[in-house]
Amino acid sequence: MIESINKNLHDSRDIDHLPPLSPEKETEVLVLGGGPAGATAATILAQAGHQVLVVEREKFPRFHIGESFMPDTYWILRRLGMLDKMKTSQFVRKYSVQFVNDSGKESQPFYFFENNPHECSQTWQVVRSEFDQMMLNNAREYGAEVREETRVIDVQFDGESVKAVRVQNPDSSESIIRAKVVVDASGQSSIIANRLKIRESDNRLKKASIWAYFKGAKREPAKLDEGATLVLQTKGKKGWFWYIPQHNDIVSVGVVSDLNYLFEEKLTPEEIFAREVENCPSIKSRIEGSERVTNFFTTKDFSYRSKKVAGPNWTLIGDAFGFLDPIYSSGLQLAFRSGAMAADAISAALKTDIINEQKLREWEPAFLQGMNRLRNLVYAFYEGFSFGAFIRRFPEHQRHITDLLIGDVFKEGLDEVWEPMALLQEEMKNQEAMQAVMSKDLQPIAV
Repeated sequence: MIESINKNLHDSRDIDHLPPLSPEKETEVLVLGGGPAGATAATILAQAGHQVLVVEREKFPRFHIGESFMPDTYWILRRLGMLDKMKTSQFVRKYSVQFVNDSGKESQPFYFFENNPHECSQTWQVVRSEFDQMMLNNAREYGAEVREETRVIDVQFDGESVKAVRVQNPDSSESIIRAKVVVDASGQSSIIANRLKIRESDNRLKKASIWAYFKGAKREPAKLDEGATLVLQTKGKKGWFWYIPQHNDIVSVGVVSDLNYLFEEKLTPEEIFAREVENCPSIKSRIEGSERVTNFFTTKDFSYRSKKVAGPNWTLIGDAFGFLDPIYSSGLQLAFRSGAMAADAISAALKTDIINEQKLREWEPAFLQGMNRLRNLVYAFYEGFSFGAFIRRFPEHQRHITDLLIGDVFKEGLDEVWEPMALLQEEMKNQEAMQAVMSKDLQPIAV
């Protein structure tokens, strides 16, 4: 049963065999990577009539983590022409997110439709091997040329400008590709950012994760709750589990904690995972009696960003620009948004024939504002922020909290939530300090 979640992982697409790229190739836009960010940019640019070439090192479908959507992705999916495909897919519908604290107390589900009774308030939990292939095929349908099993060997620079990209074709021949604009959507490989040494880790989020997939794990009986994302804290709030239901009776289960704590002992990933399950009775009861159908996967120190989103004739999108802790399932939302915003800037530059760093970075302030709002929410979670306590104290900000949770982070007015959040966190810290002092004072004195 190992890897049964991706039983079709190595199936071939039924498409005409493409000859290798010519030794010298020119295109308007070259996209490095065919994941959700790259496919989004390629689709939007092709829709605008631009010549787009996507080179992807893997053969799709292929495994990838990051399965949960935020509801605000609806609008990008509609723009890409993906909405009807999603509605007819077998992906599990997601209506809410729910939090379970370290003592096992469950919050009320945050139902997205309570914020906005529109179909955009329902989203999906996807199997990435299937979804990513749908996205790449969609880019093809709109006219993008896609070359799978085509690996980037070298990016040649002239100063900070990309002069050419050398790739290896499936038959091991090589090609030189020149483009007016190069889009780096290479994921955490971050080809351009690493080459230019502009990638920076987030020192406040030095986390690691271990995850696997289980068949037959507990699912909520109610239709609205069956596809909910669960976030469950471990004892002492040392970490948290994600619990993401998928189709075919599969659940994605992973633990996230401080890098140093998670791997401080010389244990295997399976042993560490088992240790943390014991530290989270709510997870233990949910996976009890289920069958693990994959090996364990690990990733470390995954929160980072680059110093800028673009240079003279290149741009960074998705994980190639940055990645944020997965607590709020923001990975796909940021991939879609960066892909779309970058594509619009590139299209405008190509149409005016003014291609420079200033033009290609026009989307940076708006994107960073949204990403930083999510980052602030992540920081708050790890500092003990309670949604329930906040909404009880500041009910007038419930709409803002819901907007943040659904991914609608690029709108005006959200920043007024940070001051009351900081106030509540300070009060909670003072209360905890007082309780610690009182507890110490009440200790029996040895005679």
